[in-house]
Amino acid sequence: MSTTPQNFDRTRQPPFLHRSAPAGISVASAPPANATAIGVAVFTTGAPPKLLGFDRKNLSAAGFTGAAASTLTIPRAGGPAVVAAGAGAAADLDTSRIRDAAAAFALNAASQTRLAFSLEGLDQIPIDEAAQAAVEGMLLARYEYVGLRRERKALPLQEIILVTSDEHRAAARAGAARGQTYAKATILARDLANTPHSHLSAMKLAEFAVELGRKNGFDVDVFDKEALQRIQCGGLLAVNAGSAEPPCMIKLVYRPKQKATGSLAIVGKGIMYDSGGISLKPSDPIHARMKNDMSGAAAILAAVAELGELACTTAVTGYLMCTDNMPSGTATALGDVFTTHGGKTVEVFDTDAEGRLVMCDALEMAAEERHDAIIDIATLTGSCARALGPDIAGVFANDAALLSQVQMAAKATGEPIWELPLHRPYREIIDSDVADLRNCGPIGKPDAIIAALYLSEFVGEVPWAHLDICGTAWNEKEVLWRRAGCSGFGTRLLLELATHFEPTARPARH
Repeated sequence: MSTTPQNFDRTRQPPFLHRSAPAGISVASAPPANATAIGVAVFTTGAPPKLLGFDRKNLSAAGFTGAAASTLTIPRAGGPAVVAAGAGAAADLDTSRIRDAAAAFALNAASQTRLAFSLEGLDQIPIDEAAQAAVEGMLLARYEYVGLRRERKALPLQEIILVTSDEHRAAARAGAARGQTYAKATILARDLANTPHSHLSAMKLAEFAVELGRKNGFDVDVFDKEALQRIQCGGLLAVNAGSAEPPCMIKLVYRPKQKATGSLAIVGKGIMYDSGGISLKPSDPIHARMKNDMSGAAAILAAVAELGELACTTAVTGYLMCTDNMPSGTATALGDVFTTHGGKTVEVFDTDAEGRLVMCDALEMAAEERHDAIIDIATLTGSCARALGPDIAGVFANDAALLSQVQMAAKATGEPIWELPLHRPYREIIDSDVADLRNCGPIGKPDAIIAALYLSEFVGEVPWAHLDICGTAWNEKEVLWRRAGCSGFGTRLLLELATHFEPTARPARH
């Protein structure tokens, strides 16, 4: 049995978690009088859109070439400034270029709160997709973590107006609404991951999830420590053993109003703070930002919250495996062995390889429920971050058809992923002399692959993909719509995947 918090006290939650929709969105055939800045996408060649009021010769004289994400402000007497936003070569136009151009415009007009953005000249991309990308770019570029400061640093956006022809207005309106929903989910994921763990424990996240479920129409069950003991979630309990804060599994269930077209399970690492446990991390900047080690769980909660708004026809079950990982006299020690929900025994070789421990129980439960596919998402290994850097997440899969769907979702949302090999011969590295397996190999081994092989032990024959977002969950610096701090990476990818998910024949081994 699970427990659900009944007496939710919203005063215990940071107030930004209850912020309203990011901005008002509308579509018009001309910039309205109340727009305080107007953005126009400009390519590197060809005549600029008429709305810009400048020809190519004048742009060149001002040093503006139309290079991707460049901007030029053109003041106008008695009216809002017009901003040329570079979209690069017309032949290279895609939704990522549009998202970047809109973001560049929104940052250029940082002191303005009502922005109009023209879709003129962008109709080589389906207009709904262009509108979605533009709205995402502007909203995400103007994101600010309000957090625990008493004053904002930047002006929030109040309104976005997309400008397009009458024939395209309906499509643009649909795309803009979708873009607002995708951005709203990403903003929530960023807010959650940016929150210090002293203000957002596992149980506080559970309370917030319950309130969000009531508001947005999905079911939430919270499994407290006693419930986790009854269902033998040995991995989650082992990681929590040294903590003064209780653990929980937050199970989210979204059911479409009509008959479901498929069933998808998503498992997220929810380490609210990762000290490394007995394998204590060094005191450095990376240690200080370990509040973001629940970015996978944050992305799932934020995505599931918006599935109803998107009329998603896939049934989605989310498992958020939440605890912090702390050292103490009761902490799990190296060499200890625990038993997972499904009965496997695991030797703990390193307590700082804890993400794979908390997720293995949920992967077994998801496999038992026989969903059409399982996705897991986690800030899992520094190995993956070192291999792919801060821009690209790693993906592993046991099913080629599912992998293809994840890759298409990544491309559509501008959240890049790269397939890494699920190299089976490395499996022997996690053989244990005292248990069925151990959680990792010695230092110097290919840990991103080893972690994926470990997780694959718990999904059986179910099509499964693993997203390692260790590098992409945090932005060191601001680049257009990718703001500094916790990125919310994976939220829009999961929304795109869930709303376009198609069950695959089982098994289709990759």
